[in-house]
Amino acid sequence: MTTGPVFDTVIIGAGIIGAALGAELSRRQPGTRILVAEKESRAAFHQTGRNSGVVHSGIYYTPGSLKARFCREGLEETRAFCTARGIGYEARGKLIVATDAAEDARMQNLITRAAENGVEAYPLDRAALRALEPNVTGVAALDIPSTAITDYTGITRSLLADVEAAGGELRFHAPVTEVARRGGSYAVTIGGQQVQAGRVVACAGLATDRVAKLMGIDPGIRILPFRGEYFVLPQALSRITHRMIYPVPDPALPFLGVHLTPMIDGTMTVGPNAVLSFAREKYGHFSVDLRDSFDSLGYPGLWRLLAKHPKASFDELRASLFRRGYLRLVQKYSPSVQLSDLSIYRSANRAQAVRRDGSLVDDFLIKSEGGLTAVLNAPSPAATSAMPIARYIADQLS
Repeated sequence: MTTGPVFDTVIIGAGIIGAALGAELSRRQPGTRILVAEKESRAAFHQTGRNSGVVHSGIYYTPGSLKARFCREGLEETRAFCTARGIGYEARGKLIVATDAAEDARMQNLITRAAENGVEAYPLDRAALRALEPNVTGVAALDIPSTAITDYTGITRSLLADVEAAGGELRFHAPVTEVARRGGSYAVTIGGQQVQAGRVVACAGLATDRVAKLMGIDPGIRILPFRGEYFVLPQALSRITHRMIYPVPDPALPFLGVHLTPMIDGTMTVGPNAVLSFAREKYGHFSVDLRDSFDSLGYPGLWRLLAKHPKASFDELRASLFRRGYLRLVQKYSPSVQLSDLSIYRSANRAQAVRRDGSLVDDFLIKSEGGLTAVLNAPSPAATSAMPIARYIADQLS
């Protein structure tokens, strides 16, 4: 094994959070030596490059939580960044649509939550909803005009370009296989080469619990991958709505439901659902990785989680296996969409941190020990919140 150079900070992972952290540290500390190590062939390979591209408003999250705070801040920072860099950004707005009285009652809680979180939200009755979006059916809706769409892969690449412009280094095909303390610093084995680092930060997404253990940090959670399957509508329906159309979410679950989302490239997608995946970083419908499967199926927290939500788990599985079940979820609020309109687009795996008792980690979770830091839970709205998350981590490192 060869011995490489010395860095002030090694960042593991070139998704949007790792990129934002590298750019933040470069801006704060000119001349700092930063290495961003990515095991894949390009940046934003997994969660960042496979999400729906939505810039969230912050309406859903518990008041005072990191998610609520960072999402609001992140929306403004993302908009400003995209404007300055010429990256696509469109404030299309979002409608959360209630399709029956029970959903309408649940939506009242979102109206309260919007006020608590400082999010502009306007209740609409059936007629006002139809006037805004004629192809959407519901008894009521909540209009959130600040919600936007963007290109998170483009943002990630631009942030990494800032790191390199400041003298930092970016390595692909560079998995981190060992982190060991060496006096007052750390020896980090990256792609077979050992480098020295004053501190190490893991922004490893779907592998974050494993990387934390490799660093000597007890994560206290297990990452369970939930696959979200997307469909795309034909070009003739790419303008079926102007806004994003979301169902009223189940407050007991972290997933927002199947929604219609116009993408920054002009296509219209439908999704995602949420079903347990048996491979963290593979995306085929029946992909299996033995290690990932054993890690999930052997974890008591999985079975306790499923026991708490048996109906939701069954419904998501049914929608995954039978496209007509998926279609029914869409037709609740957009009845003109037909089975023949659903063409497979792509899948994405969400890294959901789950405790041993089956409870979901609801907020962002970041753990530090000495010069080691691991981002342990950063699902949606992490892309929207990436720059505030980076600032928060940088504050802890200083």
